[in-house]
Amino acid sequence: MPGSVPLAQKIGGMSPAKVCLLLSLPLVVLLIMSFQAQGGLGQSLQALLRPDVTQVDELLLHFTWWPRLAVALLAGGGLALAGVLMQQVLRNPLAAPTTLGVASGANLALMAATLMAPGLLVVGREWVALAGGAVAMGLVFALAWRRGLAPVVVVLAGLVVNLYLGALSTALLLFNHETLAGLLIWGAGSLSQNGWGGAAALAPRLALCALAAWLLLRPLAVLELDEASAKSLGVSLKYLRFAGLGLAVFITGSVVSVVGIIGFIGLAAPNIVRMAGARRLGTRLLWSTLLGAVLLATTDLLLQRFSGMMATLIPTGAVTGALGAPLLLWLIPRLKLQGDRPPQASSLLAGRHAAPYRLAAGIFLALLLTACLGLFVGQGGGGWTWINPLEWSVTEWRLPRVMAAAASGLMLAIAGTLLQRLSANPMASPEVLGISGGCAIALILGIYLLPAPSNAALIGIGTAGALVTLLGLVALNRRSGFVPERLLLSGVAITALFDAVRSILLAGGDPRGQQVIAWLAGSTYHVDMTSALVVGALAAGLALATLPFTRWLDILPLGAPMAKSLGVGLTQARLGLLLLVALLTACATLVVGPLSFVGLLAPHMARLAGLSRAREHLVGAALIGMLLMVLADWAGRQVMFPYEIPAGLVASLIGGAYFMWGLRRL
Repeated sequence: MPGSVPLAQKIGGMSPAKVCLLLSLPLVVLLIMSFQAQGGLGQSLQALLRPDVTQVDELLLHFTWWPRLAVALLAGGGLALAGVLMQQVLRNPLAAPTTLGVASGANLALMAATLMAPGLLVVGREWVALAGGAVAMGLVFALAWRRGLAPVVVVLAGLVVNLYLGALSTALLLFNHETLAGLLIWGAGSLSQNGWGGAAALAPRLALCALAAWLLLRPLAVLELDEASAKSLGVSLKYLRFAGLGLAVFITGSVVSVVGIIGFIGLAAPNIVRMAGARRLGTRLLWSTLLGAVLLATTDLLLQRFSGMMATLIPTGAVTGALGAPLLLWLIPRLKLQGDRPPQASSLLAGRHAAPYRLAAGIFLALLLTACLGLFVGQGGGGWTWINPLEWSVTEWRLPRVMAAAASGLMLAIAGTLLQRLSANPMASPEVLGISGGCAIALILGIYLLPAPSNAALIGIGTAGALVTLLGLVALNRRSGFVPERLLLSGVAITALFDAVRSILLAGGDPRGQQVIAWLAGSTYHVDMTSALVVGALAAGLALATLPFTRWLDILPLGAPMAKSLGVGLTQARLGLLLLVALLTACATLVVGPLSFVGLLAPHMARLAGLSRAREHLVGAALIGMLLMVLADWAGRQVMFPYEIPAGLVASLIGGAYFMWGLRRL
């Protein structure tokens, strides 16, 4: 099937019905245990049908436990149904509401409406969510259309749209934390109910969507044919895809408007059913919907059973995301990817500037001018003003921030350059491959679990997290020969795991959550002179440590056989460079958070400027990285003065836009 991504392995000897029945057993056991704890099945059913208003236990069962079970079954089934429709239309088993950014778009739209136009929520939350999900899906389509909706490009577009919308959500949270604090738990996928309103809202909409999917069953089955065969049958593929995806987006918007973002049910259920041997669309729609309901209800009942042992409330959606990320990592090696490769390694070596060091000197001059802008130009009570270099605000406040921004930009740019040349993949960077996400998970856990971690301890923890992520990427992709597509898809899974861990920790209501949100956004606000000097020294030392590797970096993009013939020890070279990447990423992530995109943007700009040799590429990328971060830090201070947009957030918005532009040009 052209453009498809078939699964290479199947669950042997089991039909979809048997698989669903087997996976339903834990749900049955949990239901029996819950009924016993509530006084037996008879009393539970009585509380459902005819609750005694004088009994608090029966009222709790009637208005919280039973509605929560109903919403879990409805939401799980709906997300699985949406996942099947997306996978059928796009012919891509990695397509799902979460991997394509639809759920994030719906969530962002609801947050924005809550702040700016609460009257829209009265009209209908599902319509606001539908609009946000539709915009996100349209953006993914626009990015991947020129490549014929190739599976890898679609998933990469979904990744960057997810990250971009996540950055916008972080900005809204940062400036409106008190207003949106309650949405943290809901946005992470909370199934808690205070009545039957959620179930009553979801049930009729999902019933109509299921009926519409059944009516579209035969036309959608035509999408399994190639383009020419489908057109020969007189089917309008454009309108058919629009109908299928529109239905999937509406289902997702309806679910998100009631329970928030529930991760990976729409990915897991259809793939499990497919691997059980379900090939016909009708069979997959039926069993995937049932299995999605079972998976979400089982996860939620397990969480309710063990939540009493934990000090904080954990949203169900974040837990499904944490469980789904390993599933995606398991699926990636079992996928056959054909015809969807990003630009080849030769592009790394294209076009050399006639005077590279003169160009580097020009970039350095621009960096100095930008640093002067950050130090001496700003807004005050009377508007724009020139600040006296001798004022205390320059040395005590502005100088440390400029130094920290420049140091972090330097480290991320060098880390991205090393990864791109090491993997011969121009789409590689610490952010896209999930290395920054793995580092951030370790750092957040360190902040929460250690009583008062020092900066040195956090650097060590972050380096360990980045290194573990790198080693995981190596282990997952070693047998495939580090194919660029698989590396990038692995980064999608690790980023999803990071999002799940972040949601679980932030939804707990811990006072450190605001500190973590500010850090994730990449603010240099709290950097003092001592910290800036330490970060600057680390950046300079690590940058100098990369210079002895320039010969390897010139040879490695030529391929393993050529590198071996020239006497390069591949294992030693790769491990040494990966360790450097881990250290650079950890130190930079401490300052500007995990999602700045400078590691992707700076090496690209340096290469496009004609700095193609390794030493020139490193120097140019480092200067551009510093320039971008210093400029982002200054712009973040001035755009919404007297309020401040963190430098990492500004850089992520700029870098994410560049990444989307790069995908559009593939």
